[in-house]
Amino acid sequence: MQAFFAQEHENQVFCYANANLTRGEQTHEAIRFVDYWKDLTGENPQWLYFDSKLTTYEELSELNSRNVYFVTIRRRGSAILKRLEQTAGHDWKSATIDVPKRRNKRIRYLDESVRLDDYNGTLRQIAVTGLGREQPTLFLTNHPDALPRQMIMNYARRNGIEDGLGTNVNFFHMDNVSSEVRLNVDLDVTLTVIANSCYRWLAGVLLPKRLLRVTFDRRSHNPVLREAALDKDCPPIPWLGGYRVEFNYR
Repeated sequence: MQAFFAQEHENQVFCYANANLTRGEQTHEAIRFVDYWKDLTGENPQWLYFDSKLTTYEELSELNSRNVYFVTIRRRGSAILKRLEQTAGHDWKSATIDVPKRRNKRIRYLDESVRLDDYNGTLRQIAVTGLGREQPTLFLTNHPDALPRQMIMNYARRNGIEDGLGTNVNFFHMDNVSSEVRLNVDLDVTLTVIANSCYRWLAGVLLPKRLLRVTFDRRSHNPVLREAALDKDCPPIPWLGGYRVEFNYR
């Protein structure tokens, strides 16, 4: 059994989930999500960012026919890497990307058109070096005019979303769903989406008296927190909208 989650970028909420999914069915899940989004909003999603293992080139062609722009990663084959090594250096362009926590911001990229089996038409392949990997990263997109620099930065933000999903794996124990019974998996995923939405909702709740109160359980590391004097009176914090933070210990 597999579980599929889609997260909306701006609000960072789970906007779609499917637990009734087997390994053989996963390649069509991107199209199912597009259908769901259109039923919900009346239009297709504008952009999709996903990993190369999610779907097939045939499904990418279907997304393109629905005018859905996408960015994904192509697997690096030995023949592709060999051809890139033999490409003239003047065909590669330089750019600077502004991605948090990146040490190597200077990159080089090669923007070209490619044809892939089962894909109707051509795709843009952007090979990028300088992203911290020994071999080039191969981006695939169907957008004809998107700037490579901006597209790379947007995909890097997708990595941030993926990290957020990893946080939810640990926080909601998403990797511990009951896979013995399909109904249990569906229930676990449903509760995960509800819990995630509730936490996002609570984050937007206005609190009275401009005060954020944090209550620690008795099993928390109270001595360390007390030594750090976090339980002392806190002045208003400008970057927190003027709120004060109060720490309480049970």
